[in-house]
Amino acid sequence: MCLDALEHLVGGLGTAILALVGLLWVAAVALTCLVGVGLLLVPLTARGVHAVADRERARLSRWGPDVIGPARPPSGTRAVLTDPAVRRQVGWLAAHSTLGLAIGLVGVTLPFSAVRDVTFPLYWRLIPSGDAGYAPEFWAVHDWWGVLSVVLTGLGWIAVFVGFGPGLARLQAWPGRRLLAASHDTDLTLRVAELTATRAAALDAHAVELRRIERSLHDGTQNRLVAVSVLLGAARRAVARDPAAADAVLERAQDAAEQALAELRTVVRGILPPVLADRGLAGALTGLAANCGVPCRAEVDVPGRCAASVEATTYFVVAEALTNVSRHSGARQAAVTVRREGGRLLLRVEDDGHGGADDTRGSGLSGVRRRVEAHDGRLTLTSPPGGPTTLQVELPCGS
Repeated sequence: MCLDALEHLVGGLGTAILALVGLLWVAAVALTCLVGVGLLLVPLTARGVHAVADRERARLSRWGPDVIGPARPPSGTRAVLTDPAVRRQVGWLAAHSTLGLAIGLVGVTLPFSAVRDVTFPLYWRLIPSGDAGYAPEFWAVHDWWGVLSVVLTGLGWIAVFVGFGPGLARLQAWPGRRLLAASHDTDLTLRVAELTATRAAALDAHAVELRRIERSLHDGTQNRLVAVSVLLGAARRAVARDPAAADAVLERAQDAAEQALAELRTVVRGILPPVLADRGLAGALTGLAANCGVPCRAEVDVPGRCAASVEATTYFVVAEALTNVSRHSGARQAAVTVRREGGRLLLRVEDDGHGGADDTRGSGLSGVRRRVEAHDGRLTLTSPPGGPTTLQVELPCGS
């Protein structure tokens, strides 16, 4: 958590510097507006402020709930000056370029001071003789007791950052989450569009699943049952003429019927795997990991049960991902991690293969994405050439 807080603070420091530059530009344009020249720059300035704010929205969305921004600012000067979203973004510039910058500097300075003081015994003898009496905090150090006091100070800086670092990161992000989000009406409009897309994805996933079941029944089970019917007819005709041959035909018909039953069970398991009801999600995923073609470790921390559709989707995502790992990745090992945080089920599948996976090429991963989006979930695939590959899925599962 402390490393996450440090990463947030460093990222916030970067956007705070951009916000400071943007605020200075807004101030310069405001001054030139007094003589009329700056009015021509108002629309361009608004777009620049929007671009800087978008960087902060992207940063905040990576570390928490998505921050949905307003539409691009209008092109007219009068419309820009009366746009509430533009005024909120300028207010964020003022807050983030001052408070956010100060918090970012403090957040970066604390770990630096801690490392500098804790490592002081390694270099205090190397300080030039004229400065040898001064520690980094500028008090006199002449012996190892003084060095120990510096080290203890460094440990104190670590304790301060561990205690206050996450809070500083939240405080730095607060103005952005409050001022940069779109208005309530805009958020509702975007949510309606998102739900419309989700409904379309659900219908597509349903149609694909029906086609898969129909194809499995037509190409497998149906052909087996036709063979059983043909063999039973042949056996009936052979009973009167050659009972021994009829017995052999009946044996073949029985084999074909057993194969049809096996294929029918496979189709049924594809609709809703019975292993989920028998062993639960943890047992089902552990079984998938054990049967993977490469050594695979599974960690499942999901107290209680989720909805059957969510568990089935999680099972199919892991099954498809591990199938791809075994067939295409060239990996030496893989890992499956599933945990529940609040109302979200978080799934992560990693492998150390050669990468290059792409869910936009019509592969099985595209079907996985449709299935996830049908639950209003989110799938993120990271697979650079050379690897590694990481598949992350978030599914709502209730609180």
